[in-house]
Amino acid sequence: MATIYISLGSNINREKNVKQGIEALTKAFGTLTLSSLFESKAIGFSGAAFYNMVIGIETNKNIEQVTATLREIEFANGRSFDAKKFSPRTLDLDLLLFDDLICEHPAQLPRAEITTNAFVLWPLSQVAPNLLHPILNKSYHELWQNYDKKSQQLAIIEPCW
Repeated sequence: MATIYISLGSNINREKNVKQGIEALTKAFGTLTLSSLFESKAIGFSGAAFYNMVIGIETNKNIEQVTATLREIEFANGRSFDAKKFSPRTLDLDLLLFDDLICEHPAQLPRAEITTNAFVLWPLSQVAPNLLHPILNKSYHELWQNYDKKSQQLAIIEPCW
């Protein structure tokens, strides 16, 4: 059984897509551990604000099965097959951690955005505060406490599910 963490984001029909993403992840994996829901400005491009959160899951699937499942859910929820990295998203599901695995393929793990984006680190620190980053060997709570919170503004909002 592996413990995985997924970042979920949307800036197109946010409430609908976040809710459908959670429902699809529940159907694919079972019980989910959900962070708060956050609103943040788009980073890297001009666009509507995002809703973001992090989800913890226990799974028997291997990493290839997990990444394939996440892509299937994204495409089933309107994600374009040729979507550019910095562009609007109906649903964006990024695998952040798969136990303490460190790799580049089929996904970069741990995902670099954990330490660079508040919309990933803050919710991850909520669902896995004592878990240690497999490279930095610091807890996500400690990483969030030391993060420059003025660099990216986030707001916790009411859940839409």
